[in-house]
Amino acid sequence: MPPRRTLGIRWDRLGRWALLGVFALVLYLYIGPALTWISTYKEAARQRDAVATLRAENDKLRERKAELRAPGAIEREARRLGMVKAGERAYIVEGLK
Repeated sequence: MPPRRTLGIRWDRLGRWALLGVFALVLYLYIGPALTWISTYKEAARQRDAVATLRAENDKLRERKAELRAPGAIEREARRLGMVKAGERAYIVEGLK
């Protein structure tokens, strides 16, 4: 009669699967925060670029504000936009080109 095979637990296989499961869990716990950190770092870089652009625009607007505070600047700007003072006559010259 052949030896009888028992259906016992193979502890070596179970240990390998448990070790693999623990390794997968540890890997998941490290990868999640790492991916979050990478995406946050990229977003921060985009925001730094946006802030730099806005600061440059703000500097231009401050310069424009300083220009418009000069005497006669508002009148020059109004005339550039085609406005005339009360009582003046506006002339349109065509065909210069």
